[in-house]
Amino acid sequence: MQRAKVLAMEKMKRIFQSTLSHRNYHPRHRCLSQLAHSHTQSVLKENDDFLIPKMPHFDYTPPPYTGPSAAEISKKRKEYLSPSIVHLFKNPLNLVDGKMQYLYDENGRRYLDAFGGIATVCCGHCHPDVVAAIINQTKRLQHSTVLYLNHAIADFAEALASKLPGDLKVVFFTNSGTEANELALMMARLYTGCHDIISLRNGYHGNAAGTMGATAQSNYKFNTVQIGVHHALNPDQYRGVFGSDGVKYAGDVQEIIDYGTCGRVAGFIAEAIQGVGGILELAPGYLPAVYSSIRKAGGLCIADEVQSGFARTGSHFWGFEAHDVVPDIVTMAKGIGNGIPIGAVVTTPEIAKVLTYRTYFNTFGGNPVCAAGGLAVLRVIEKEKLQQNAFVVGSYLKERLTSLKDKHEIIGDVRGRGLMLGIELVTDRQLKTPAKAEILHLMDQMKELGVLVGKGGFHGNVFRITPPLCFTKEDADFLVDVMDYTLSKM
Repeated sequence: MQRAKVLAMEKMKRIFQSTLSHRNYHPRHRCLSQLAHSHTQSVLKENDDFLIPKMPHFDYTPPPYTGPSAAEISKKRKEYLSPSIVHLFKNPLNLVDGKMQYLYDENGRRYLDAFGGIATVCCGHCHPDVVAAIINQTKRLQHSTVLYLNHAIADFAEALASKLPGDLKVVFFTNSGTEANELALMMARLYTGCHDIISLRNGYHGNAAGTMGATAQSNYKFNTVQIGVHHALNPDQYRGVFGSDGVKYAGDVQEIIDYGTCGRVAGFIAEAIQGVGGILELAPGYLPAVYSSIRKAGGLCIADEVQSGFARTGSHFWGFEAHDVVPDIVTMAKGIGNGIPIGAVVTTPEIAKVLTYRTYFNTFGGNPVCAAGGLAVLRVIEKEKLQQNAFVVGSYLKERLTSLKDKHEIIGDVRGRGLMLGIELVTDRQLKTPAKAEILHLMDQMKELGVLVGKGGFHGNVFRITPPLCFTKEDADFLVDVMDYTLSKM
């Protein structure tokens, strides 16, 4: 027994030393290594029964950071930025470098990014092809206006339209997902001549006037005028009253049409997988039934692909494709630019005509730099087979996470597709009591071990795992091992 402990301690020393080497400390930070080494002894004593997981090797060393510290930035942020901005951790993280699926803090320490800037970084941080496209375009022309011709916006629109089914081939560029959804809702109302929109409870579509109305979580709604939106029963396969029976949930939409409107509606908007809502995939059979009801009532069907689009689900390029439906309007952002501020609305030529009735204009939408970057993203997804990787690695990761459910009672549900996964934590599986405090503690502990994840869900008790699509099986193993380790230490 004593020999086993000694061997375990020696192994942990090697792991810790390896971890230090992966932190890529430059001379300025040697003292940190010494402090960490002195702390190792107490760590070893506390972890005789658990070996700290080892981060996969990654051949990159960030340049030395000489900028302001986390404390200095926090002070400026508190004084000059909106007080609505929050932190994920007790001790805010100052990230200064990124490379593919990894991020680096001010001390050169490496972290596995399993959140992807909220499902935004799809190709990987600072992907060389995307960076090169942005730089090359910036050197030639950073901005003009769509009143002049430029090939970048036309090339990107053509490539984007080729990824969508049917007659979805007219593109309007915006700066964000909120803008895209605002435009889509307005177009639906203009095209149909109706005002009523139906969206889903627990859904999130943005924080402007129209999109806040369509959003159905009190946490994200201010007390402002929000009219003409009806929120239907959410086809939640974990907490919902009908389980996984999508057709039964769809009946509520028909009832809203029958009893809450004049019998005609402008449209229906939904995410195929609710991101902010806690990675909730809509119940099978739901969207086909709802699309049928909406179209019979003269409305348009809007697919919000801001988070689930651009190959993230692995099985398909767009989330709605998994439900065997074709929307009338598709909105997108986040992954479209790998971090560039760009969004888009894609619809049919017939519906697109409604914006010619008045003047519609977006100063920055589709500017040359963003368009060039967006086109590079599409090419990288194809060239590096990132959709296939999201499917293979995502399926493997989901399987490994599901195995943790048998081991840890706090895991109530594991769900999602590809590299858009959610883990709902509960203190009581029978009652499904949200583990609100526990998830905050676990996120902090995982950060200390080098893994960054997000959280969401109405109760804030769901781990959101949406990493860059270049995530590997080794990364998946490390993430699961770190999660297992932190859960075992609770």
